[in-house]
Amino acid sequence: MEVFLSGSLVDSLNGLTSVEVEAKTIRELLTRLIDRYPRLEDHLEEGIAVAIDGTIIRDDWETPIPVGSEVFLFPRIIGG
Repeated sequence: MEVFLSGSLVDSLNGLTSVEVEAKTIRELLTRLIDRYPRLEDHLEEGIAVAIDGTIIRDDWETPIPVGSEVFLFPRIIGG
C-alpha cells in the first residue's frame, strides 16, 4: 500500500512524502517504517496520527488496514 506522510515526518523519511509498505495492521505498518527509517521513531514517541480512509485512529495500533485503503501519517497535534 502507499502511505502518505506530511509535516515533520517527511524529514525523517529523507524528504519522501509517500512510501510503499506492506502491512496488515497499524502496528505492523509503524514497525516496518521504523525499521526502514529509524529517525521516524522519535516522532512515534511524540505522537503520530494515523488516518485510514479519512478516519483518524487514536492509539489502537491493532486496527487492521483494509486492502486498498488510503493511509496518511502526520504529527499529532497537541492542544486543548
